[in-house]
Amino acid sequence: MKATKIKMKPGCANSTKTTEIDQIYIEGCTNPGYYYKSAIYDYVKQYPNSIQVNIYPYPDLVPAISSNGEKYVRSQPNDTPSDNLLKLPRS
Repeated sequence: MKATKIKMKPGCANSTKTTEIDQIYIEGCTNPGYYYKSAIYDYVKQYPNSIQVNIYPYPDLVPAISSNGEKYVRSQPNDTPSDNLLKLPRS
């Protein structure tokens, strides 16, 4: 499956923080669409390496917990300075 678009939290349209992503559009599944980051967190926790960011080098989404205990996902670190998830189109 591929993450292809993101929706940021209200008021965070230009944010560069993965914790401020609200929903992620997932394709390649039986029900493509936007999913809340907490649901994606639970999914990739149960099924590691199952969802990739649709930008080369196609890093996997990995679960993470913010400093205030919020579930979110980010892409596996690679040689790019910012998270590939934040490079996806925003809607």
